Amino acid sequence: MKAKLFFDGASKGNPGPAGYGFVIEINNTKIEGKGYIGISTNNVAEYYGLIEGLQRALKEGIKSIEIFADSQLVVKQIKGEYKVKAPHLKPLYLKATELLKKFDDAHIFFVGREKNSEADRLANLAIKKGQRVGRSLASKGPEESPGPTGQGAG
Repeated sequence: MKAKLFFDGASKGNPGPAGYGFVIEINNTKIEGKGYIGISTNNVAEYYGLIEGLQRALKEGIKSIEIFADSQLVVKQIKGEYKVKAPHLKPLYLKATELLKKFDDAHIFFVGREKNSEADRLANLAIKKGQRVGRSLASKGPEESPGPTGQGAG
């Protein structure tokens, strides 16, 4: 099964309220995912989109995947063209590359924002929903945002 994964991350304020979104296209079917990660940077949110999308693809039994993103930084880091200098991104980068090794065939490509609009919409929707949930939970104290398996928000 060959699939396409589109992912995106967004942060309102950078750092600010942040979320990710992904869309997996396979056999004329779309699988969508999104999540709110709390206060973070856009780059962290981008990595969350990639990691969560890869984890879902593996869960679906996908072995061959083409990945598309409008984050030049993440794409070039995954391809090895840029070093991962920011210490808070290193664990996310390592998790993403660990997941990529589980596919028989995986390639990542940079695309313009117009080709990544569905993932972008989901990332922004996650922020809106997360902010509403965050306000209603404010009286209960701080809440830890769930991250990719085994990883923190960085």
